[in-house]
Amino acid sequence: MISEVFITCALTGAGTAVERSPHVPVTPEQIAQSAIEAARAGAAVVHIHVRDPKTRRGTRDPAMYREVVQRIRESDVNPLINLTAGMGGDLVLGDPESPLPLNPAGTDMAGVRERLVHVEELRPEICTLDCGSMNWGAGSQYVMVNTAGTLRAMAARVKELGVRPELEVFDIGHLVLVRDLIEQGLIDNPALIQLCMGIRYGAPDDPTTLMALVHQLPPQAIYSAFSIGRMQLPYVALAPLVGANVRVGLEDNLYLSRGRLATNAELAQRAVEILERMGVRVMSPDEVRKKLALQVHV
Repeated sequence: MISEVFITCALTGAGTAVERSPHVPVTPEQIAQSAIEAARAGAAVVHIHVRDPKTRRGTRDPAMYREVVQRIRESDVNPLINLTAGMGGDLVLGDPESPLPLNPAGTDMAGVRERLVHVEELRPEICTLDCGSMNWGAGSQYVMVNTAGTLRAMAARVKELGVRPELEVFDIGHLVLVRDLIEQGLIDNPALIQLCMGIRYGAPDDPTTLMALVHQLPPQAIYSAFSIGRMQLPYVALAPLVGANVRVGLEDNLYLSRGRLATNAELAQRAVEILERMGVRVMSPDEVRKKLALQVHV
């Protein structure tokens, strides 16, 4: 067990959660305001996707990221900004008998430079790299694609930019690639890792699987763990017991309790309450910056 942790709030994601809750932020102004409120509630890190205000679906538009980041940086809070670099690896095949041509509805495949345009311009302290490919969704033809070659190139470019990668791990094989990236000098120690649990066809969210992942982490890793859905808040209590930091937010879970839709600020506040009742201290943004030895870009 660790006695102090930091909280990451994943604000909006790129999926269909917006259709199930009015609290999921969509516009740059809404996403920035939600980040500010979550930071005031105790989140040290805000993990940011952006959405097209017209379609309300995820987008890679650098202008959207620019507005969100500027609004946060001009506010009265200073959370660590963590931008996704996951967009651009979305592959949707045709039907099972005719997988080609690809389904243009949902397919979004981009090269390394294009996936990192917003990171290069805005220089957040952290950006996420999804450390592997996986099937996604029951009956779906969608595959999240992140080849080893692509991830090596992304890790190299992120290192050049002076941005700390957060390595998102969805299953135990992804940790093999994490170790390869470290051995190849593409990831500096200590590696920053996010264990993403409970996603269908990834690692299930039972404690035995979580411990299997924890036991395969590279030495000295700083890591967080979360589960999607109803297990998100129980994982707030479980994470520090296995040496992990905490992630909450509407990207992964819409509810504060059964039938009670949450805001990002409410989820962050509930996480603070759970941790403090356990005797676990919640770290401030500046404490996390020092812990991670992050480069601050102006």
